[in-house]
Amino acid sequence: MTEATAIPPTNPNPPSSERRAALGEFWHYFAMNKGAVLGLVVFILLVLIAIFAPWLAPHSPDQQYRDALLVPPAWDALGDPRFLLGTDPVGRDMLSRLIHGARYSLFIGFFVVVGALFVGVILGVLAGYFRGWVDALIMRVMDIILAFPSLLLALVLVAILGPGLFNAMVAIALVLQPHFARLVRAAVMAEKSREYVTAARLSGAGHLRLMLITILPNCLGPLIVQATLSFSNAILEAAALGFLGMGAQPPTPEWGTMLASAREFILRAPWVVTFPGLAILITVLAINLVGDGLRDALDPKLKRS
Repeated sequence: MTEATAIPPTNPNPPSSERRAALGEFWHYFAMNKGAVLGLVVFILLVLIAIFAPWLAPHSPDQQYRDALLVPPAWDALGDPRFLLGTDPVGRDMLSRLIHGARYSLFIGFFVVVGALFVGVILGVLAGYFRGWVDALIMRVMDIILAFPSLLLALVLVAILGPGLFNAMVAIALVLQPHFARLVRAAVMAEKSREYVTAARLSGAGHLRLMLITILPNCLGPLIVQATLSFSNAILEAAALGFLGMGAQPPTPEWGTMLASAREFILRAPWVVTFPGLAILITVLAINLVGDGLRDALDPKLKRS
């Protein structure tokens, strides 16, 4: 009777090791884009500022100092050391309002992306999986939405729903979701004919399982990049609606609303429009740089050796 030989394990690498290897590879390609790393650092700082805004802001964002109207920044000869970036037309501290404004801008981006992603993914999966009249109906609606300039359509929707921050976020989410729907539809159509989907179907998987568990996870790469870019678009369009008076309403310290309330003082007190504009510029630029890095790291065609 021969002695049994030991059988080596079929999977020497545990799942956790595989995940760490995949994460390391992702970070390797992401870190090759220095602009993306810088954008990620700036974005993390903005998130921390938004989280700790009540403790970082030197003043309340709504507190008015009647003896300090349109005070220049502290480094100006006429500046006041109490107000590092000066004050606005009603005597509110600009730095405190910018810090609290980061909360509103990041919340707007998060809410819009989650809403647009949820609706767009559902419509895109249904269109790409079932095809036929379902695909034609959903895609024609998406084409109609995309036929209008996004800001104009969002402005019309807010005019119908009524001015306000929540209505502005809903309108922007509805305007941005066709991009997710079209992207998911194309990815689902490409994945639907692959062997693993056929095997899952033959094993008895239902339509819901095939769509959400088998196919959708393999479409996440492009979705993550699109979500990042839509985040910056949402901040820009919310700021534009606020500037037009259809978004967040005063005295909310939202950056677009701050620009709108200070535009008549652009020559007399340029800092009241310069600093909110810079905040929008830096935030959108940082998020776009992160999106470029994610595209390089997640798209196999763009990976460099």
